[in-house]
Amino acid sequence: MGVEASKVPQVTLNTGEKVPCIGMGTFGSDRFSAEQVAAAVAGGLRAGYRMFDCAACYGNEKEIGEVFKAAFDEGVVERKELFIMTKVWNDMHREVEKSCLQSIADLQCDYIDLFYIHWPFPNYHAPHCGVDSRNPDSKPFSVKEFMDTYRQCEALVEKGLIRHIGISNMTIPKLEAVIDQFRIKPAACELELHPCFQQQEIFDYLTEHDIQPVGYMPIGSPQRPERDMEPEDIADMQVPAFAAIAEKYGVHPAIIALKWAIQRGQIPIPFSTHNYEANLEATVTEPLTEEEMRIISTLEKNNRLVKGQVFLWPGASDWHDLWDENGVIVDCPDEGKKYF
Repeated sequence: MGVEASKVPQVTLNTGEKVPCIGMGTFGSDRFSAEQVAAAVAGGLRAGYRMFDCAACYGNEKEIGEVFKAAFDEGVVERKELFIMTKVWNDMHREVEKSCLQSIADLQCDYIDLFYIHWPFPNYHAPHCGVDSRNPDSKPFSVKEFMDTYRQCEALVEKGLIRHIGISNMTIPKLEAVIDQFRIKPAACELELHPCFQQQEIFDYLTEHDIQPVGYMPIGSPQRPERDMEPEDIADMQVPAFAAIAEKYGVHPAIIALKWAIQRGQIPIPFSTHNYEANLEATVTEPLTEEEMRIISTLEKNNRLVKGQVFLWPGASDWHDLWDENGVIVDCPDEGKKYF
């Protein structure tokens, strides 16, 4: 089973690069070991995946790198056939090149195709921390500090260490503060996107600025870390209208979520240790109808699942402050300033 890699539809980035319309996530949600994630990546390669979304903080890049090396050595795939994405973690915003070189070494991949700034501030939390964990050194978003990190990414493009820059977990106010300061335009923005959290406003903003939306948690991530779970959270896959569409096609609701994402124009990056073949096959099987797409568009419930409480700074009210919900960057020390 699986899909021949050449049959997977493609998306064109603002550089003209054509990439797969779906990627494979590698965040084990604190529930899967590095070895389990690496085994899923190995299976994903065989199934036809060619885009992989990694991150330094996931703690599994060395194991995934062994999978990539074996695939290269055995002729399963050539390096140029893969689109490998990874991210600089928050504690390395002042040492971006060091972080990048470490990821290249761990992933055994010579260069990174798309390198994200994982979060737009340097607030760090320890692995597997609880919801009440706080770093006293955390601080609000700063245009100057973000642009310093971004400039380091631009230098990596110029050095040939990375091919594209990505941003992640941004808001429209933050984007507005920096959008005209980039020397090299970001190719993609990774953000939470699923049927009950469609983020239409920022989705439209990104597409209007020719920045590709890449959606994490595309099926609502029922296995996300417990620190991000709250009683009022909605399970996308259990919404009756959504489940009814899945029943019509005789598939799991996750497949419908992925079809919706791809037809909408975002790149979903689902993670699974066992359903990755079916996820990939969703790209080439019968598409949803216009009416089904319309129905799913009505399921928006502002159901943010990644709250980010662990990144709050002293004096912040609650996790809503991270997301600039009132249209301004909360506590920003230099909003409106430019750093060229």
